[in-house]
Amino acid sequence: MSADAFLSTLFSTLVHLGILAAVFGLMERAFAYDPAQRRLRPEVGLDLAFYFLQNILWVSLEVGAVALVGTELQRIIPRDAVTPFRALPAAAQLVALLAASDLCVYAYHRGSHRVPFLWAFHRVHHSVERLDWLAAHREHPVDGALTRLFANLPFLLFPVSLPVLAGIAGFRGIWAVFIHSNVRLPLGPLRPLLGAPELHRWHHRRADRTEHNFANLAPWTDLLFGTYYRPADEPIDLGLPERPRKSYIGWILAPHRDRW
Repeated sequence: MSADAFLSTLFSTLVHLGILAAVFGLMERAFAYDPAQRRLRPEVGLDLAFYFLQNILWVSLEVGAVALVGTELQRIIPRDAVTPFRALPAAAQLVALLAASDLCVYAYHRGSHRVPFLWAFHRVHHSVERLDWLAAHREHPVDGALTRLFANLPFLLFPVSLPVLAGIAGFRGIWAVFIHSNVRLPLGPLRPLLGAPELHRWHHRRADRTEHNFANLAPWTDLLFGTYYRPADEPIDLGLPERPRKSYIGWILAPHRDRW
């Protein structure tokens, strides 16, 4: 990456951080899930490191890897295999692809809690003990790349226009930040269609690999497969049972260890 490209990426990352801080900061102040939670909570510096390195370094590598997979899939899959799907109305195609994307994300996320190799990377995200909009960015790049791959797999098999794909990816990204935010904003009858922070908190409760609420955007997948969980009480303790304390480098190079 050239110096100009680095400075441009750094500037856009700072602007993006400022927008998120302004929007979600106001939401967390007006609709706080935990009003007593401090803005400068413990490990906020660690999550800032995850945010900046993710946006400056890892995301470009993740997108490049997904693009390579898409190129290979397009080379392998015969064109006539997608012809019946392309005969559907555009709206029906989009709905089908979004539903397939939700199913793919659900399958990977649930698998990342069951397969030890995947859990070694995914546990980085579950090490967060105080949820807010910034904590959503604590993610190992391997876990991030696989999540991005599974979310986009249907769109790699049945490509859509770049603006549509960018819009979907952007919306998913913002919603991922929202469901991790320190916000209590019940969605009422829309809850089966759109996730909410109070639902996702149960996924982050302190337990040995939680078994509920794997959906990111749409809880209908949890309802379909029997993993939807929304009791009347509230989760108190969040994070990993081992409560590891590590540096950014420790989490990246040795995510499976509690100390490094």
